Amino acid sequence: MGTDVRRELLDAAQAVERLAAVSTAGDWRLSGLLATRPEVVAHRGDGSTEHVAEARADSARWIVAFSPAVAHPLADWLRAAAEAECVDTAAVAFARALRARLP
Repeated sequence: MGTDVRRELLDAAQAVERLAAVSTAGDWRLSGLLATRPEVVAHRGDGSTEHVAEARADSARWIVAFSPAVAHPLADWLRAAAEAECVDTAAVAFARALRARLP
């Protein structure tokens, strides 16, 4: 595996951990909702949009599933992929998608 791919995987692992470190800590669970929320809009392939908060029944489980609690296992997977002899194409695809979404 090339050095550039290893660096991508390691950078993505660090990004996951940095994001988790500045997110609300704890065991995220579905429960009541607050009146205020960030502005997050889903852009669909057909050009339509929907405010994610308005679609919270569909997105809440996704948000809970990817709480900061999964950051360390994801980062560990990316680091293990960076050290592997063979390229884990799923890890590289995840790293690239993540880095494209994060500053």
